[in-house]
Amino acid sequence: MLPSDNKNMNMDKTLFDQATEAVLRRFAGRSSRRGILARLGGLAAAVPLFPLLPVSRASAASTSAKVKAPTPFAAKAQTKDETACDYWRYCAIDGNLCSTCGGGIHSCPPGTAPSPTSWIGSCYNPQDGNSYMIAYRDCCGQDSCNEVTCLNTDAEQPAYRPMANNDIIWCFGTGTSEMYNCSTAAVIGKAA
Repeated sequence: MLPSDNKNMNMDKTLFDQATEAVLRRFAGRSSRRGILARLGGLAAAVPLFPLLPVSRASAASTSAKVKAPTPFAAKAQTKDETACDYWRYCAIDGNLCSTCGGGIHSCPPGTAPSPTSWIGSCYNPQDGNSYMIAYRDCCGQDSCNEVTCLNTDAEQPAYRPMANNDIIWCFGTGTSEMYNCSTAAVIGKAA
């Protein structure tokens, strides 16, 4: 390249080219390659965190009202008739319902005694959308009433986990006859 050609090239630069060159030369003089790479690395690390920032979303309010039932039993459970097997508290009950044998949902019929131990279950209440711990207690001392017998197995555990097994007759230790009559379902509290 001849010196005269270089002079012609400099003359051909537009104002935009000159301004861009001046800005880039000033930037290059004040920064290093390592500094730029560090900033790009910080930006690349921060970008995935942007979805975690709190943002008000209109769709979040509408979806939180519709909670999906956690189990097949909970999807069909009802809250009105405590004498039916699909009543929400009976998700893990196995036996006769005391509510149909002269007792209540959490009380034994006259002439029977509650077992001192119980098995537990966690049942979803479709009315308020919360899950509750339920203590299932056998009522003992009279022959089985056999009015309504239910076999629901939500979260049932094997016999080596007796606290959550509904196949065991819990009438031992009542001080009365160990004859099984019916089962109650008392709410202990909210499930975590």
